[in-house]
Amino acid sequence: MDKPSLIPSGPVEIEEEKISFGRRLNEIPWWFVAIILIAVLATIIIATNPTYNEAFNFIKRGLSITVQVSLTSYGIALILGLFTGLGRLSGNLVINNLARLYVELIRGIPMLVLIFFIALVGVPAVVNGLNSFGGWLDEKGLESMGNVFTAINNQNISMKTRAIIALAVTYGAYLAEIFRAGIQSIEHGQMEAARSLGMSYGRAMRHIILPQAVRNVLPALGNDFVSMVKDSSLVSLLAVRDISQVARLHAGGTFRFRESYVTLSVMYLTMTVLLSLGVQFLERRLRRNVRK
Repeated sequence: MDKPSLIPSGPVEIEEEKISFGRRLNEIPWWFVAIILIAVLATIIIATNPTYNEAFNFIKRGLSITVQVSLTSYGIALILGLFTGLGRLSGNLVINNLARLYVELIRGIPMLVLIFFIALVGVPAVVNGLNSFGGWLDEKGLESMGNVFTAINNQNISMKTRAIIALAVTYGAYLAEIFRAGIQSIEHGQMEAARSLGMSYGRAMRHIILPQAVRNVLPALGNDFVSMVKDSSLVSLLAVRDISQVARLHAGGTFRFRESYVTLSVMYLTMTVLLSLGVQFLERRLRRNVRK
């Protein structure tokens, strides 16, 4: 007959359950729960309160412009950043220094100043240069080609286009450093192995190095896109009718500043939280693929 255990197990088990329950509480992302509750509460207010609902219906007209500006600017910035990042790693002295100059200039000037400068100074300067080049072609007898450049007019370039160029040029410098870091994270021996197999530098970079580098920096690229969506609000200062500009117009016309800017904040919060969740999901997928 087995003797009963002299050590009481009840209190110990209760204490372990308390510890495990406390750990589970600590693992819950309470900040995210708070954001969700704020978003849900604000959504309920917007849906049930007539003044908030009116503000939302007015502000959402600029949502398509915000999406267009963000996606187009980021697409151009990716291309610009990739080539600049490759230029930063180039052995060519001229290309390397030009890429470094571009990155340091952009990173050394506030974004708001850059947007004004590129949109109101840089773009007109480029257009004037193209017009002068077209006039020179006309003098050389190449009127058909010259007319293409002389026909470009500053007034024909909308503020939305200028805003897209400004954001793309600005973010291109930051993405260049991300691509450079991603390429440098790949072991140099892989490039040497590819070259030993007879692959050219460009082909090895395109087929061996860049796919791995892009996979490594995808989370950082996603985070920069989230930042791009938030920074797209700066284009409202160029009178581009994104949601920030439309919210400002609504607030100025109705004097309902609380309703306008609470609604605007909730719209930006919703977009950035959804995008951040997408980036986190992508990071988890990448980690899982790396383990496999």
